[in-house]
Amino acid sequence: MANIYTNVKADLTTNGNTSIFTVPTATTAIVKSFLVSNDSISADPIKVEIVDTADATYNLFKSQSIAANSTVELLTNPLVLTEGEQIKVQATTADRLHVILSMLQLNRD
Repeated sequence: MANIYTNVKADLTTNGNTSIFTVPTATTAIVKSFLVSNDSISADPIKVEIVDTADATYNLFKSQSIAANSTVELLTNPLVLTEGEQIKVQATTADRLHVILSMLQLNRD
């Protein structure tokens, strides 16, 4: 069993729904931090959802506003994800938001 500390980074260059992380096989992921940074002069909302292995979608944040030129930590507690689950994000406007997830992956192999 391996414990792997890692991060995932995404520059939201489109306003499409984008999968930024899928939990690998035989792994549980504990997301400790979910930072969203806005590098524009206007506020912009972000949508964050989890998609499970049956393709059911669960909203974490339907429309979380990120103020202009700011960074927001979206999590107040760790988020546990299981094998095959995905995190998807969608910006309202392209080329404004950046996302960084910091996590611990627990591999059962």
